[in-house]
Amino acid sequence: MSQSMSGMNHGKDQGMMRLMDGMHPKTFVQEIEHHASSGTSAEPNSTPVPMVMSMKGAWMLMFHANAFVLDTQQSSPRGGDKLFSTNWFMPMAERELGPGQLTVRAMFSLEPATVTSEQYPLLFQQGETAYGVPIADGQHPHDFFMELAALYDLHLGKDQLLSFYVAPVGDPAVGPSAFPHRASASENPVGTLGHHQQDSTHIANDVVTVGYTKGPVRVEAGGFHGREPDEHRWNIDQGKIDSWATRVTVQPGKNWSGQVSYARIKSPEALFADEDQTRTTASVMYNRPVAHGNWASTLLWGRTRSLADDAKENSYLFESTLRFLDRNYAWMRIENAGRTNELLLGEQPIPVGFHEEPLTHVQAYTAGYDREVSRWHGLSTAVGAQMTVYGVGKPLQAVYGSDPVGVSVFVRFRPGAE
Repeated sequence: MSQSMSGMNHGKDQGMMRLMDGMHPKTFVQEIEHHASSGTSAEPNSTPVPMVMSMKGAWMLMFHANAFVLDTQQSSPRGGDKLFSTNWFMPMAERELGPGQLTVRAMFSLEPATVTSEQYPLLFQQGETAYGVPIADGQHPHDFFMELAALYDLHLGKDQLLSFYVAPVGDPAVGPSAFPHRASASENPVGTLGHHQQDSTHIANDVVTVGYTKGPVRVEAGGFHGREPDEHRWNIDQGKIDSWATRVTVQPGKNWSGQVSYARIKSPEALFADEDQTRTTASVMYNRPVAHGNWASTLLWGRTRSLADDAKENSYLFESTLRFLDRNYAWMRIENAGRTNELLLGEQPIPVGFHEEPLTHVQAYTAGYDREVSRWHGLSTAVGAQMTVYGVGKPLQAVYGSDPVGVSVFVRFRPGAE
């Protein structure tokens, strides 16, 4: 065999070894280099990531996605009914380059087309705007460009890694993996009430992050543009780097991951352009493979603090998804989220002189089930439903009633059937 042919085969063998290692990370460093979560966040090493994977020369190619088509019905005078789709798609490629590994990754969502009127129904949600008025009781669609990023990882020694992340659109070092990408939320088709205290920065502009990992500990710091995306969801909203974030992540074992993060965000909300915020989050993730399935859970706290008046909003979340008997999924999500008096305005222009301040907390209790009904050419299709009941703080009961309920039925599609 010629030397060149031997080299080609050796390169292919190395690629296949990296492919298999990427599917089953054994260390925290391997989990980071896998880059299968949002931004530079990490989930436990044992977390399964359904995807399509292949080798193309020196490149390892991957594709994973989640798409739901659902119908939501809600009670309460402020509830809504709608047929829509939530979805995201992530192609990525990795290869050895020089002394390290290069990863290029994109993430897209068709929600600007599949979620009409700038929102889908989500009782008690707040924190976004469209065309100069608040979005109340609705969750905004994701931008078409959710992420465009390049990552470079450089080994400095045994269990040491220096990482760089550059993204015109991406996810800075704030919070755990964002809700669309968490294994503990993989079957839940809608957003969280605590989104704007926990992980709303997962689509930010002009993100730069540097991370250093040694053994089970990773420290990150970086900058980004603080203003959240506007109602024009097909474009890229660029701006100068005016905000910063830092995060410490610890992986004490293959089934555990914890993080604490802090960010100072410049003018995140268009309706309150003079208000800067700080955001603090802490979370613990647990994942455990079980016979013919998997069990993933997340416990998460997030807080925003206004630097204008020191007003604080806290939110708390526990969610868990169990895959059992191979094709069945059951999940729950429990939330306790602070709401402000802006929610009482509904979708009306903000009155002159209005001062936003904390009002009350709302609880949401969700349970759901779906069953995978097809595995066709690597595409998993499931059919399911979930129900949410709410606990309403007294200041909101006159508007919402005391016991609103929401129900969603859906079909879920995902490549890379497990």
